[in-house]
Amino acid sequence: MASLPAGIAELTIGELAERSGVPASALRFYERQGLLRSRRTTGNQRRYPRETLRQVAFIRASHHLGIPLSFIGEVLALLPEGVAPTREFWVKASECWSAELNARIARLEQMRDRFTECIGCGCLSFEQCELVNSNDKLGREGPGPRRLFNP
Repeated sequence: MASLPAGIAELTIGELAERSGVPASALRFYERQGLLRSRRTTGNQRRYPRETLRQVAFIRASHHLGIPLSFIGEVLALLPEGVAPTREFWVKASECWSAELNARIARLEQMRDRFTECIGCGCLSFEQCELVNSNDKLGREGPGPRRLFNP
């Protein structure tokens, strides 16, 4: 991967794709979603400011953590145009998403614990599983594997 000379202020989509490791199709998608901005040349070719490299890194890292692109866009909208994300910006973004990530972790832990309890009970009515048998409707029909008795 060739490094860019310091005097280069704009990148073509091919250069951005090569430098960021993100396919050009994904860059065009990010642009359609409003996550990236480019200007068009007289020949209608995209040109990206150099700081877009850091924005792409921010998008990829955030999305890798499971942050929806719409949330990433909301945070990127706080970044002034033409400014690359800084360490302080990453800290602010982390603060914005911290509550959401913690809630997601809590939901996953709850699902894991419930799943273990349901499998461990052996009743096959899934008494505690709200997804399969909400309010234990099958338990009111009697003990044992009700779905197997009444297909």
